[in-house]
Amino acid sequence: MKKIIFAGSTGSGKTTLCQRLHGQEIAYKKTQAIETFDQAIDTPGECIENRYLYKMLMVTSVEADVIGLVQDCTKEESYFPPAFATMFAKPVIGIITKVELAQVDEDIAQAREYLQAAGVERIFEVSSMENVGLAELQGYLEG
Repeated sequence: MKKIIFAGSTGSGKTTLCQRLHGQEIAYKKTQAIETFDQAIDTPGECIENRYLYKMLMVTSVEADVIGLVQDCTKEESYFPPAFATMFAKPVIGIITKVELAQVDEDIAQAREYLQAAGVERIFEVSSMENVGLAELQGYLEG
């Protein structure tokens, strides 16, 4: 299985996604530092929200096979600058989280546009709470 590093804003669902993919009980906790799971690396949202922490993401991404940019579809903004994916020399995928909370289809479409502008190769739509889209993401990581 490919090891993935998740990067996204605070509260975007990175930790919950890690917990779900590793069969752990879902429990909210604010990620304060980089945390390593068997097949994933969870990063604090501050790594994306503060440009001076991009270096931390770059260094930590060396341990991963694929980069996962996580965008919460309930957020009206994105912290991923255009072409952000080009700073990684590895495949970069986009993961739209909390799809079950989208008020309208345009919420998911907007999240997709943010991730496409960031330069991701492929986009997955998931709900960690309702276990939607996780099999497809897991299949990608196992392939």
